[in-house]
Amino acid sequence: MIIYPAIDLKDGACVRLLRGEMSQATVFNTDPGDQARLFQSQGFEWLHLVDLNGAFEGKPVNGAAVESILKAVTIPVQLGGGIRDLKTIGMWLEKGVSRVILGTVALRDPDLVKAACREFPGKVAVGIDAREGYVAVAGWAETSDIKALDLALKFEDCGVAAIIYTDINRDGAMGGVNVESTSDLAFHLTTSVIASGGVSSMDDLVALKAEEDTGIEGVICGRALYDGRIDPKEALALLSAPAIEDAD
Repeated sequence: MIIYPAIDLKDGACVRLLRGEMSQATVFNTDPGDQARLFQSQGFEWLHLVDLNGAFEGKPVNGAAVESILKAVTIPVQLGGGIRDLKTIGMWLEKGVSRVILGTVALRDPDLVKAACREFPGKVAVGIDAREGYVAVAGWAETSDIKALDLALKFEDCGVAAIIYTDINRDGAMGGVNVESTSDLAFHLTTSVIASGGVSSMDDLVALKAEEDTGIEGVICGRALYDGRIDPKEALALLSAPAIEDAD
């Protein structure tokens, strides 16, 4: 299982939000490239980037910060936030992003996601952010009447690299990851699922690792890495192990 350190970008800085509220942002580093280098030096093999301003505005906003990260590291990077058309997808992949994440557009224009998967095979993930089980879009400012599983099922056969599933009510709140809903989603899909939102301790990683066979291939971790609740070396050792052992 892969652990993806999260670098959420707001106004050029690395921040963490509380339940997706832009007004509830904690700045952890004003130099995104420096933060990315630190994560790489700790042994992480992927980075998860989100252009928060872009998610709200529907277009890339923190482009300079993203490019500084791409120049700073050699590990692959996935990026979401404000990516709404094929031109923007192509632009980011050309600049060195390994995988783009389509969120709002996945709900509003599923055909674009399918076209992107055809044009850029293996380079497109779908981000499904849910509040009480229903998909939220536009930087989580709007909640739809579509269930997360129903949306995920639309992309089963089109070559999506992964579904990134976030429980908004858990995100940044340090209350624990929603293992049950994440494993339930993964169980019903053939597409791999990456868990996101609420990871607060090693116990959360242990719980997710125990459900790896449902199809959870990775987990995104933010605030708990920044404030030291999760030790990178310990987390990497746990998640790279072949199988989790029973506590008893």
